[in-house]
Amino acid sequence: MAALDDTKTRILSATMKAVRQYGLEGARVQNISELAGISPGAMYRYFKSKDELLVACFIHVDQQVAAIFDHLRFDPQLMLTDPMAAVKSLWVPYFRFWVAHPDETVFYHRFRDSAVFPKYDKVRDASYFRAFVEMVRTFMRAFPSLRHVNQDVLWLHVLTSTVMYAKYVVEGLLPNNQETENTVFQFLTVGLSGYLKPEQP
Repeated sequence: MAALDDTKTRILSATMKAVRQYGLEGARVQNISELAGISPGAMYRYFKSKDELLVACFIHVDQQVAAIFDHLRFDPQLMLTDPMAAVKSLWVPYFRFWVAHPDETVFYHRFRDSAVFPKYDKVRDASYFRAFVEMVRTFMRAFPSLRHVNQDVLWLHVLTSTVMYAKYVVEGLLPNNQETENTVFQFLTVGLSGYLKPEQP
């Protein structure tokens, strides 16, 4: 992931903070620049429009999320002996990232729900998720019945629900504790265990 200069990083952080406070529509260049500690004119040297800025924030967070999987130690043996524990070992750091980053969580949830996102999603480059994709392929090779699951539905369910529940935690609607984490994981994976069985000869 390419390093960002300090001013650009401050603008992205300020944008997400503003979106959390005022919503996507309510966040204005003026309040973003105030939070970033720069002039509105200086912002336009980095981003030509608010939409471009929102997309840059999304990419910035998405790359941070992808990096979680780049640094995880994935144990294929655990996948074969206790598949649900293997799934949980991948999911827990992902969920905890969102809980630990309130501005990013609320921004990400709102941006994915926005009118801007579907248009951007059609052309986005998610190649930085290579490590995660390889982990998914490993699961699918070990458990071929996973191929019968509608992948779009599965990943939309996991992604949207994880971020939504993390948003409830950062907003104080759910407690930030082990019980919440375990319950959310159970909700998300109900039914999945039936697909995590080796194919019978």
